[in-house]
Amino acid sequence: MQKCIIGKKLGMTQLFDEKGRVVPVTVIEAGPCVVSQKKTIENDGYEAVQVGFIDMKANKVNKPMKGHFAKNDIAPKKVLREFRLADCGALNVGDIIKADAFEAGDRVDIAGISKGKGTAGVIKRWNFARLKESHGTGPVHRHPGSLGACSSPSRVFKGRKLAGHLGSERVTIQNLDVVKVDVESNIIAVKGAIPGPKGGIVTIADSVKKA
Repeated sequence: MQKCIIGKKLGMTQLFDEKGRVVPVTVIEAGPCVVSQKKTIENDGYEAVQVGFIDMKANKVNKPMKGHFAKNDIAPKKVLREFRLADCGALNVGDIIKADAFEAGDRVDIAGISKGKGTAGVIKRWNFARLKESHGTGPVHRHPGSLGACSSPSRVFKGRKLAGHLGSERVTIQNLDVVKVDVESNIIAVKGAIPGPKGGIVTIADSVKKA
């Protein structure tokens, strides 16, 4: 069965492997989650499961969402995510998904919202090279340089890499190794860094790129 779960990024630490080598890991509070809805080809045009995470007070939920949760007799959840799995039939509404769905050695894809970094220049945003600070450069050593396109078409092409908003976008890191799973605490430790700030919501699923 294909695996999926929603989690909360707790931060980074390090573990030691069987050879005593240091392994940097990101610690994720994964679940428990509940299957709150199943999408079918007949009703929705595609197959998927909707998973809920983090309990929410009933008085904080609007009427449409109250009806959505009441229809399937599910307690209100703060976070809802959809997973398009190859075998959606293996999960049913009301099923609980915990960290024990994964085990050490699994390869996973993790998606989250990256940290917002505000407005950034072209060097930080696009890795542009800076100009020399020798005589004659002037106060433009971090500027993008000439953007014109001569007399034709006499404009800057759409999509040009320029300064602007950086961060706060959905990022997916593929093929990460699960290093450790703590079933009692619903903790999953994956090798390396994942997107998002501490406390950010992430989704974890079987990797589409198998090693």
